[in-house]
Amino acid sequence: MASPEGQLGTAQEARASQSTFGPANSHREPSPPSTPALGASGHLQAARRSEGAQAAAGLPPPHALAAVRPNELPPAEIDLHRAARAVSELLDALGIDRDGDGLADTPTRVARAYAELLTPEPFEATTFANVEGYDELVVARSIPFASLCEHHLLPFTGVAHVGYLPGDRLLGLSKLARVVTHYSRRLQVQERLTTQVAQWLDQALHPKGVGVVLEAEHACMSLRGVRAAGSKTVTSSLVGIIRDDGRTRSEFFALVGCRP
Repeated sequence: MASPEGQLGTAQEARASQSTFGPANSHREPSPPSTPALGASGHLQAARRSEGAQAAAGLPPPHALAAVRPNELPPAEIDLHRAARAVSELLDALGIDRDGDGLADTPTRVARAYAELLTPEPFEATTFANVEGYDELVVARSIPFASLCEHHLLPFTGVAHVGYLPGDRLLGLSKLARVVTHYSRRLQVQERLTTQVAQWLDQALHPKGVGVVLEAEHACMSLRGVRAAGSKTVTSSLVGIIRDDGRTRSEFFALVGCRP
């Protein structure tokens, strides 16, 4: 598969554009100053300064590193009865006869299905001190996800490859999958989903680098229009050393199965 290197990288500034590496396969560099807990005045002021920019990007405000919750978006107000009526109107407008038994409860089922697909699952991402000073890439490959394209309300499904180069904190491995699922549960475009996952990891962990690659098939391309069944869209978002250092970037893409 062709490398997504250079495609749709995150627009945010890389924090670690200059680093000194030791022997081959080593990513050691001087650790940045420890980030204080949320209660410390410096960190709290920084959080307040960045709150507006994060809200505009659809991201939660920063939290204490030990318990990061990416569920700060207000819950959507879902009116299932109104949604079911709207589905009934849609079926009628499309000339579909709803008198059969099979379609009697379809509007309600559709309303409930969309409510489920558009409701992010909250979770608490507990982090751990990097006591042993682990300084190599941590990568979770082929995380399955499904989301709804905001252009046609049709699904796009695929896998996410998520990795980071640790700093002072480590994240539970299952949370790499949970954050992908969390941001998938809303109307999306693949480019934005890729960037949101990368930005959340960067803000939650303050790692030396983050890399996210998404591969997905879009029903709006495979079932309608061009009907390009089987085609995959690949997007990437890179932050810090993984973006700026060629050797680390190549290692990340190799680990996720992409040729640089």
